[in-house]
Amino acid sequence: MDFSEAADRISRKFQKSGQTIDPKKIEGKLRRLIEEFSVQPSEAERSVTNELAKEFNIPSMGTGSAGSSGTGSSGTEDKKIADAAPGEWVTIEGKIVALAAPASPSIAQGGIIADDSGAIRFVAWAKANAPAMAVGSWYRIESAVVDEFKGIASLKIHSGTTIKEIEEDRALMPTTVPISELHPGIGSLRAKVVQEWDVTHERMLQSGLLGDETGTLKFVIWKEPGKESLIPGSVYNIFYAQVDEYNGRLSLNLNTAMIMQEEGDIEVSGGEAAVSGAIVHVAPGSGIIKRCPVEGCNRALSRQNYCPVHEIQPKFTYDLRIKGWLDNGKKTHSVLLQRDVVESLTGISLDAAKEIAENNPLGMDEVFLQMRDKILGRYFSCHGREIDNRVLVNKCGPVTFESGKHTALLNRAGGAS
Repeated sequence: MDFSEAADRISRKFQKSGQTIDPKKIEGKLRRLIEEFSVQPSEAERSVTNELAKEFNIPSMGTGSAGSSGTGSSGTEDKKIADAAPGEWVTIEGKIVALAAPASPSIAQGGIIADDSGAIRFVAWAKANAPAMAVGSWYRIESAVVDEFKGIASLKIHSGTTIKEIEEDRALMPTTVPISELHPGIGSLRAKVVQEWDVTHERMLQSGLLGDETGTLKFVIWKEPGKESLIPGSVYNIFYAQVDEYNGRLSLNLNTAMIMQEEGDIEVSGGEAAVSGAIVHVAPGSGIIKRCPVEGCNRALSRQNYCPVHEIQPKFTYDLRIKGWLDNGKKTHSVLLQRDVVESLTGISLDAAKEIAENNPLGMDEVFLQMRDKILGRYFSCHGREIDNRVLVNKCGPVTFESGKHTALLNRAGGAS
């Protein structure tokens, strides 16, 4: 597109109405819409024309591609959120169900807006000077742009967008879907907390695994005022969670979600894996560990008894686990073995491990060394749930040596020579 030519064309239209507008200003608006938002040139020209007409209180002038029937006052089509597609200019009516801290000074406000068809993330640019919206209120947003990043649609509020609060409080009940039907964007589900994982970042409050009858999914909650951890084994209704995708795998960010614990249970299925091979590595943090005793926490503590959420915990509880790599010669699996499996494989009970840790000069390191010596280099067959290439093992046993297979293999090798 020739930006200067289009800017001159718009400028001349306004000169006929007695308004002189710097073509450079018009060109800047066109470039922003086309280069930042990937808006079609004809749509960008129409939007800039309407925006300037509104600014100078001039009746809409049109650009030869004016809105058709069924359009809103801004010339953009009224849409349900679920029907809004990337690249479109839309007018929607929805409820602000969550706000998020702006990730950049260029963003004035961001969050999630929903209607009875679905929900979408929104961003209001600081340059738009748009009125701030409040959680729980309904708004009519006219002439906003839908774009897409990493497969996730979002609504962009720019200087040409009009926002009007709707006084009426309409009923809004999100519909939950099975984990297997979630897709990048915003989703609601009913799920059980299957696993809680060690915190890997200082800003992280909790991460772990959610599951339902159709599968499992990783979740994360970041530290923010008012945010609380989920209780392992509990069932929750989760509304308006952010569904992200990385390397073909989905995960949930629960910071924007409405979360309600409920009674009952869920029979979690899916993701079952059976792997076998040799334990080729036992990772630090294996052996006997200390856990936070605060109800609902159970996080692994540091050597100084520090919990990332509840700080120093002198009245910790002991537990056993092994984190390692299981290699079959073709693929390496990350495995996590819980207490009952560790006791079965190593022959060292929790009580025995506590006695070693408290009375041996090497303390907890001695437990690690003894357990490592009992399993490192040995072959096992493990069963459990696989998520993000880690197998959460619930059953594991040694692979027995079959002399017949060994003999057949030697004979085959001898024939090849």
